[in-house]
Amino acid sequence: MKLTRQTMILDIINKVDISTQEELAEELKKRNVVATQATISRDIKELHLIKTQDANGTYKYSFIDRNDDSMEERWMRLFSESVLSITSANNLIVMHTVNGTASAAAGAIDKLRWDDILGTIAGDDTILVIVSSNEAVPPTMAKFRQMMR
Repeated sequence: MKLTRQTMILDIINKVDISTQEELAEELKKRNVVATQATISRDIKELHLIKTQDANGTYKYSFIDRNDDSMEERWMRLFSESVLSITSANNLIVMHTVNGTASAAAGAIDKLRWDDILGTIAGDDTILVIVSSNEAVPPTMAKFRQMMR
């Protein structure tokens, strides 16, 4: 349940400007997840979310944009707990994930900033990874498979 809730939180703050824990609780409730303020507070801390100010002066929750070892470990764990299968065709890799976790897993892939990955597109339970060349797919898939262990 914790992984699902935290994945939803990551997805929510990517799609909706959230200023308070109460707003986040309401968004979770819309997705049939009930969480206490204390639980949401712990999730925010574990996900390393911070409040940033937009151009209008409004504060909202955002990711810490850093790629240190602790964050990379967190992204890899999120990936490994979400991805169920990996296949490829030419320079494209398709991953199937636990329902509702594709967006967060794709975000984790993006945060890893691997040179051969041009970008990701995520649905609800599927991720499309665009790789720089056909030749770069096998070593990239090997890295992904290693992360799944």
